[in-house]
Amino acid sequence: MLKGCFRQMAGLETDKTAIVIIAYNREKPLRRLLSSVKTADYPDKCEVPLIISIDKSDNGEVLKAASEFDWKYGEKRILTHDKRLGLRRHVLECGDHSGEYGNVILLEDDLFVMPDFYNYALAALEFTACDERIGGVSLYNHLLNVHVREPFFPVEDGFDNYYLQLASSWGQAYTAGQWKGFKEWLEKRGEGSELCDTDIPENVRSWSDSSWLKYNIAYLIEKDMYFLYPRSSLTTNFMSQGEHSGGESCDLQVPLGVFRGVRYRFGKLYESRSRYDAFFENTALKELMAQRYSLKPSDICIDLYGYRRKTELKGRRYLLSSRALPFKILDSYARTLRPLDCNIIYNITGEDFFLYDTDTEGKAPGVDKAERYLYNYRALSSARMLAMIKRTCLNKLIPGG
Repeated sequence: MLKGCFRQMAGLETDKTAIVIIAYNREKPLRRLLSSVKTADYPDKCEVPLIISIDKSDNGEVLKAASEFDWKYGEKRILTHDKRLGLRRHVLECGDHSGEYGNVILLEDDLFVMPDFYNYALAALEFTACDERIGGVSLYNHLLNVHVREPFFPVEDGFDNYYLQLASSWGQAYTAGQWKGFKEWLEKRGEGSELCDTDIPENVRSWSDSSWLKYNIAYLIEKDMYFLYPRSSLTTNFMSQGEHSGGESCDLQVPLGVFRGVRYRFGKLYESRSRYDAFFENTALKELMAQRYSLKPSDICIDLYGYRRKTELKGRRYLLSSRALPFKILDSYARTLRPLDCNIIYNITGEDFFLYDTDTEGKAPGVDKAERYLYNYRALSSARMLAMIKRTCLNKLIPGG
């Protein structure tokens, strides 16, 4: 149960945590999500409000699924809308319920939750409520760098969480204060603004204006804030066909546990060595490199995934990158240990990551892209690669083939 600082920040004499399900026209995914929510664990003698918010559509089966769902843990509310909101406005309205209840857990209807999702959310919200640098809590654990479509694993630092400067949309929770901070920033900036002055990844910048998430991410970057993420995911994503998804896929499925009643050991932002920016780069490496080479952390840019562009250096002289660039190389590291960070942390020498002095020209090093693929995708035999190429070609020639 949430208490103390959380109550003061919320300004409410309540410690209810509402589950808000965001639905539109996907009846079967909604039933699947509701089934997982129903079988989850909830604290004894704790009222758990459930809100099912349904955007306007022609699918009456969605409302039927919501109406038939039996909820024994507290109040159940079904909200319908006479006019189509669209995903962005719908999510923003659902988040506003944090002002009524104190905090919310937002779940889109193509998600699936594991048994301990609610207990985790309570613990994480209470842990982060007083920290002004935390913008929210993710229930989902990324295993993919969404910008480059390569595996991502946060370095282990002894805690059950890590921090990422990327807001979550695949199961997320907010205190009233966290949500209010985002909404006030959004209203001041103006919905639909270009975000030209924000150092956000190009992938995020390219998302349509109907995306609420890119603005939540921009907010974190501008304010130098983070989301708390779990190491063991409490949700997974089926990517059911919808406004921003073409159809179900396994790309975003992540391992789920069956554990219940865990006592989580969270680490604060200042003590975490597993702290990542919006590019999925470990910001703790800047302090390490500064100490190792007698540099200023503010002069160093980390780019292990090779996704940053020169314009994103923003005056930082030293660049640690996997890209082949025409600058003087001060040192280089291997791509051997997992995760990527550990090659730098443990000073593993090699020719895969290069520390450049961008003020001095030099010869661009050779980079073996094939080795990078083999590192990322284990046991990738020639036969398997040919099978994947064949399938990809067939799908392009014959959709669904």
